[in-house]
Amino acid sequence: MSGVRFPFVAILGLMVALLAGSPVRAESPAMNDDQKAAIQKLVHDYLIEHPEVVVEALTVAQNNERRKSLEESHGALFNDPQSPVLGNPKGDVTVVEFFDYACPYCKSMEETLRSLLKDDSNVRLVLKEFPVLGQGSILASRAALASREQDKYQPFHDALIATRGQFNEGIVMNVAHSVGLDTDRLKADMAKPEVVAAIKSNHELAETLSIGGTPAFVVGDQIYPGAMDLAALKQAVAQARKN
Repeated sequence: MSGVRFPFVAILGLMVALLAGSPVRAESPAMNDDQKAAIQKLVHDYLIEHPEVVVEALTVAQNNERRKSLEESHGALFNDPQSPVLGNPKGDVTVVEFFDYACPYCKSMEETLRSLLKDDSNVRLVLKEFPVLGQGSILASRAALASREQDKYQPFHDALIATRGQFNEGIVMNVAHSVGLDTDRLKADMAKPEVVAAIKSNHELAETLSIGGTPAFVVGDQIYPGAMDLAALKQAVAQARKN
């Protein structure tokens, strides 16, 4: 197949140039309308016979676009001071997780992430509060971010992840109280503009990266949508470390 595609790619490039109105190189002979029509038919017939080429081309284009988005979003992804960091703050590989406290798949990832951080002391885990499952999720995320003011983010985060069912204010505050948070202060801190802005920023970042659900992970220059087992996560970290 590769032997067939090489000349086709050259022809396709020429056709794109023609359709875009780009000038053909001076050393190239001028083409008349019949020749242009012949090339167009050749490309058309090839794509009909080999539709996998279109899929491959779209995949390459999507990967390139995603890689560009990752490069442009590097600071917001890995170094946003509003995003809590677990694991080794100076780790050589950063894993970014977009998650929702009400998402059962996110809950199922908790043990996997703990095992990763336990087994690899050079992993830095950045948590992106990304509530997409309704008002209860938004409430839980706002409370979690606000708990940083009392230095209780990790125990509160762990307790919220472990909580089953839907969230409402009563449930969130009960969980907060169980980990030693001052709930009156927590409610006041939840209303702060920076808490609301952090969640809004995470949603904008997810949209930029075409992340629409939870959980989703960014490791190195790759995006991994959906839950991952420990082996797959370790492989992603190893690849990022190698790169």
